[in-house]
Amino acid sequence: MSTVQPGAAEVAPIEDSSLLAFYRDMNLPERRTFWACASGWALDGMDFMIYPLVIGTIITLWKVDPGTAGLAGTVTLLASAIGGWLGGYLADRIGRVRTLQLTILWFSCFSLVCAFVQNFDQLLIARALLGLGFGGEWAAGAVLMGEAIQPQYRGRAVGSVASAWPVGWGLAVLSQAVLFYLMPAEVAWRWMFAIGALPALLVFFVRRHVEEPAIAAATRAKQQASGDGPAPWEIFSGSILRTTMLASLVATGCQGRLLRHHLLGTALSHHRTPAVDCFLHRLSRGIDHRLVRRIAGRGLACR
Repeated sequence: MSTVQPGAAEVAPIEDSSLLAFYRDMNLPERRTFWACASGWALDGMDFMIYPLVIGTIITLWKVDPGTAGLAGTVTLLASAIGGWLGGYLADRIGRVRTLQLTILWFSCFSLVCAFVQNFDQLLIARALLGLGFGGEWAAGAVLMGEAIQPQYRGRAVGSVASAWPVGWGLAVLSQAVLFYLMPAEVAWRWMFAIGALPALLVFFVRRHVEEPAIAAATRAKQQASGDGPAPWEIFSGSILRTTMLASLVATGCQGRLLRHHLLGTALSHHRTPAVDCFLHRLSRGIDHRLVRRIAGRGLACR
């Protein structure tokens, strides 16, 4: 586990309260980390949004009951919760940057698998496996950004990274508009999932330009030297349990509100509304840095 104890979070005075102050004060490596994490979240959002956009085509082609079709979205989100837990564990074991690369490759590959499935059962399995990857990417990207940025700007930086998620929604909607215009629906939905494999290209940028945060590298080196690595269930024990439960409740409320728009599919004419709502909601979490500091002071970390 991290050597930082609950209640001992690093809180620095805020000299510049403007929204983009954190970006102006970044050096080049930190900016590369910011854009890598933001791009990961955007492409993550694109991959997730592809299915709600093609669910109507799936229902028509495979004669799937709407409730059953919606199950694929639910399973993806449930798998992402497990993926987030596993992603956090891997980030402590092998590093934030390597975990980010692995999770991006994972959800990109299974998006491509979705393009070749032959029935709904296969699609359901592929979407569940994809969920593991993008849940892990959420965790790795948020932690990486939080550790790379100066403490006084952490709330705004992580909030801005999270606001890239609806940008991915917009990319998915744009892809649908183009592909379904150029191709028949029977083919276009497969190309939608194939486009979802493009985030794998981001890994080349991450490998070349993104460095492991010094605090994470030092902690992992200390753990390796002592042979005392974190256990995956450690977040449910001792003084960490309260932090885990409170952070989970906060995250559940945030995501429940955010994702209500596309449960069982959303009409295409309404897609712009949840994207804008999601963007403003996530960005506001970065603006209210006073709330972030109060949460951090209690040892909480909300995605």
